[in-house]
Amino acid sequence: MPSLHDVATWQPLLRLLHAAHADTLSAPGGHVAGQIGTGGWSVPLPYRPPQPGRAALISDNQEEFDAIGLIVEALKEEGSDGISFVVEAASAPGRVRLHLIEPSPSVEPGVATAHPGTLLLADGALPEPVRRLPEPVPDAAPALSADVDLLRRTLRERLPDAVGASEEELAAAEARLGVTLPPELRALYEVVRGRYEDWDDFREPYDVIGCDLFPLSEVYVADAASRQVLWQFGAMDAVEAGPEHAVQQLVGSPGWIVFGDNGGGDRIAVDLTPGPDGHVGQVIIIGHEGNIGAGLVADSLTDMVVHRHVDGRPVRKVERPPLVAYVNRASLPSVEAAAHPGLEVLSIGVREKEPVSLAPVFDLPRLRTLSVYSGTLADPCEIARLPRLEYLELPPAEWRVLLDAGAVPKGLLAAGIDAHRQRDNPLHIIALANEILTLYGRPPITGITVLEGAAS
Repeated sequence: MPSLHDVATWQPLLRLLHAAHADTLSAPGGHVAGQIGTGGWSVPLPYRPPQPGRAALISDNQEEFDAIGLIVEALKEEGSDGISFVVEAASAPGRVRLHLIEPSPSVEPGVATAHPGTLLLADGALPEPVRRLPEPVPDAAPALSADVDLLRRTLRERLPDAVGASEEELAAAEARLGVTLPPELRALYEVVRGRYEDWDDFREPYDVIGCDLFPLSEVYVADAASRQVLWQFGAMDAVEAGPEHAVQQLVGSPGWIVFGDNGGGDRIAVDLTPGPDGHVGQVIIIGHEGNIGAGLVADSLTDMVVHRHVDGRPVRKVERPPLVAYVNRASLPSVEAAAHPGLEVLSIGVREKEPVSLAPVFDLPRLRTLSVYSGTLADPCEIARLPRLEYLELPPAEWRVLLDAGAVPKGLLAAGIDAHRQRDNPLHIIALANEILTLYGRPPITGITVLEGAAS
């Protein structure tokens, strides 16, 4: 089959793109762009809805699936997860120029866009919430409801045919995890080892335990590294810590031992590093859609399994200034209103008022992230007065001002370019990104292949 860098692989898609965007590709500077991966794609082709009264079928958009299928197969053949592309009109009539953009080690992949993702400006740097470890809670103890003998006895009564794990299997799991299993979790696996082949009806252990129990060999520690958090999301979060929290709102913890699933992708874990209002060994749920935090399920495994308590406890409301502040037409009205010593993240969005000054946040000791919408800053060069920034996200015009003035903060760990998906040509954004990367001594984005093909 043709390779990923053979224009024949792309020809069916080029024809579809030109038919859908003929006017754009005939205009000066016109372009279309997209991203294709082995698990999905974002390509600007019109969606053909199904006929009224029936579900959508692949055949409704068969040409698109066939065209992209050739590229996906070529990606798999090369062992690549994905590629971005830009299509422009070529100088010869009836021809188009295709730019293939390979992933770069200096750039985190973007989300469903051909534009560069986050620029990685320091080796191995991670967003602050990902770096955060649990706070010690010296007085934390197991809940009064925790009762290992009652839990073990109840499991044996309700699951009389269950097969338990051997001492050797339990010891091997502890050696692999690098942590001693807490007493309740150990008792659970002594009765039910969790292997799927042990059951004719998978619902039986779920109904008794309250979750899909993982085999002992699949139990894992949900530390921060186990949760894939992109810079553009992690940098916009902050770890809330207060006496009212039963669960520390971390990305992950070396004390979160995952032993099951709720059936919808959310993980169920025993928590050995609880918050000030929590208990050692409490059961928590780690959502698969969020980047940070977990929720309380029950104060103990005994509570969850024996007493069927699975809704946690109400969290006391404590009013305090937000660590993440949004200044826009729907949230805070001004930078002054957002400023306080604990502020970590400032996002300035769409406003109807005059552009703002950053002066109110110049001296804040913890401000590490700034995200700015186009045209909202009175003087972008004021950003240089924020020396503690780790992450900065700006539109192309504001980056241009900083670069020309030599005012890019020196201590950034990562940076984002907030490009308009359709209007901004990814090739121009890549050129801007390379200026920023060069400023920090990072390798530029170089993996760009240019091919030409027929437009129709």
